[in-house]
Amino acid sequence: MVSMALGSDRESRHVHVLIVGSGFSGLGMAIRLAQQGVRDYLVLERGNDVGGTWRDNTYPGAACDVPSQLYSYSFALNPDWSRSFSKQPEIQRYIQGVADRYGVRDKHIFDCEMTEARWDSDTAHWQVHTSKGTFTADILISAVGALCEPNLPDIKGINTFQGKVFHSARWDHEADLTGKRVAVIGTGASAIQIVPSIAPKVARLDLYQRTAPWLLPRNDRPYTSAERFVFEHVPGVQRLYRAGIYAAREAQVIGLAKFPPAMLVLETIARAKLRSQVRDSRLREKVTPNFRIGCKRMLVSNDYYPALGRDNVDVVTDGIAEIRAGSIVTTDGAEREVDAIVVATGFHVTDSPAYETITGRDGRTLAEVFEAEGQQGYKGSAIAGYPNLFFLLGPNVGLGHTSIVYMIESQIAYIADAVATIDRRGLRTVEVRKDVQDSFNRTLQGKLVRSVWNTGGCASWYLDKYGNNTTLWPDFTFRFRKLLEKFDVPAYETTTRSRDIEAGAESKVVAG
Repeated sequence: MVSMALGSDRESRHVHVLIVGSGFSGLGMAIRLAQQGVRDYLVLERGNDVGGTWRDNTYPGAACDVPSQLYSYSFALNPDWSRSFSKQPEIQRYIQGVADRYGVRDKHIFDCEMTEARWDSDTAHWQVHTSKGTFTADILISAVGALCEPNLPDIKGINTFQGKVFHSARWDHEADLTGKRVAVIGTGASAIQIVPSIAPKVARLDLYQRTAPWLLPRNDRPYTSAERFVFEHVPGVQRLYRAGIYAAREAQVIGLAKFPPAMLVLETIARAKLRSQVRDSRLREKVTPNFRIGCKRMLVSNDYYPALGRDNVDVVTDGIAEIRAGSIVTTDGAEREVDAIVVATGFHVTDSPAYETITGRDGRTLAEVFEAEGQQGYKGSAIAGYPNLFFLLGPNVGLGHTSIVYMIESQIAYIADAVATIDRRGLRTVEVRKDVQDSFNRTLQGKLVRSVWNTGGCASWYLDKYGNNTTLWPDFTFRFRKLLEKFDVPAYETTTRSRDIEAGAESKVVAG
């Protein structure tokens, strides 16, 4: 349907607004533009469907660590969640259902990967090259999520391994792990879900741990039919329930960003969980974190620790020296035979390959700018030197305690107002001022200095190579929403189309 409406896949075409990516952020942006009457827009999605992270991550046990009621659009509450913490298939069905309900699928071009986006100052357009031809756009919106580019470890010999090896985000469903000797590398959010899911069926599981994570109880349970009935038919109940979860989660900001010693409350809960679920003292010592809770991402699980105590599971804390054709050798010289390797080492967040594909006004890619100056932006939504380019989930929008969908919706409102302002005022270009961006980031990094992420004694993917936290928002999320309530034109350098027209007319007169 899309190809018929848009012509040949290889045809160059112009569009007013071009969105790249259709996870929670890109899909939400498309819906908002449609609601405010913007018709000339397209969404480019490299996958074969909407969903982003929830389309791609299909590993065993994949589920969300934010309560279902909060992990959804505020404009599309779902009364039919089956349980308090949803699993991946249900979240993906929800996202697909929202796309269908709001009728934006026909604005998508699927299996279309952006390979380059370059700003053209002469035309004031973005030139966008993709696997399905070239596009030009007045406004470009990047909705490329942070958790989309798998981070593969640089381990000696990994390419010589003769068994199955795959990243958790690219799960090989044709690989039958039953009765096999399996190695899982990493102990992050994906690994703590994978290990309990596969441990009962594999012959042996070696878990290679570099850093032990903090775990909190996962208060997960199925919703009753009566609860789902009330959510659907009693006005206000579901929103009130959602607000209660939001408030409870937001209270964690006090310890995370304001007064780190307050994290002792959660740490006490986590330590009690560790003592009760890990009886073996040697194993408990291995899996006890050596940093303050919250410094790295806090994880929730009820079955991870019990899985580690199984007879066929071993936690390996020595580093990996090399991988051979059928084994893994650790730095202590031990060699463990293995049939399959699951790499659960996270994603490229502060060094996303997507940054290498976007070239700004001065001819530098985002990767080059971030390499020279560090990763920073303005309100997580714009970057100096990149006119008419907006970001969803840009620098310092991430969270360590609650639903990222709340932040996404805040940005959607801001960018939608930017598009409306551009159209209403006849603006040709908008580009955030460098001095405004620098001031914003000085304030932001000042807040982060006293946060648990900077003082908790750990190294994490929250920090860039300069040691700056370029990933997380260091305050209450409702303050972020207030900050992005309205598009602040004075923070941007702007040019207007009317002046361009007048200048063109004047030049013609002089020439004549």
